[in-house]
Amino acid sequence: MASPVRVSVTVNGVNQTAEVEPRLLLVHFLRDTLGLTGTHVGCDTSNCGACTVHLNGEAVKSCTVLAVQADGSDVTTIEGMGQEGNLHPLQEAFWEHHGLQCGYCTPGMIMAAADLLERNPSPSEQQVREGLAGNLCRCTGYHNIVKAVLSAANAGSGRVEVPAPSREGAEVAEAVSQEIKP
Repeated sequence: MASPVRVSVTVNGVNQTAEVEPRLLLVHFLRDTLGLTGTHVGCDTSNCGACTVHLNGEAVKSCTVLAVQADGSDVTTIEGMGQEGNLHPLQEAFWEHHGLQCGYCTPGMIMAAADLLERNPSPSEQQVREGLAGNLCRCTGYHNIVKAVLSAANAGSGRVEVPAPSREGAEVAEAVSQEIKP
């Protein structure tokens, strides 16, 4: 076994230093060493995106980065998204638009979406779908995830443009609205 290596990383604004094995992945450093379990391990092959974090302001899949490679870097995890006990606007949008189901992919989706919105504050639906293409969700079918990202993007401008629901979804919404009318 190789000798441990000292790693110093700023995680969610807090300087963290630890001795780690050189082969330790960033995702395991965050979860096992620092106890930040919001970053999920989904596949260890970079296919699912559940482990997405921001490394020096850019979205990366933390299962593809060694902790020693992050030495001296700034890392933001899902735990660092909100401020002072408040949810980040993307977290709020996921909640409001039901952009989650089991929630396993949600931290990675939010981190990938935050990176997308940082680069493109007013994306189209197609750009959101392309921006999230590296993140898999096995529950929701993506419609509400895309709707949540578009809602968060438009929140600052006062616009609320979200994809139109499918015909079936529109029929359900109409039926529900008929049931709740006085």
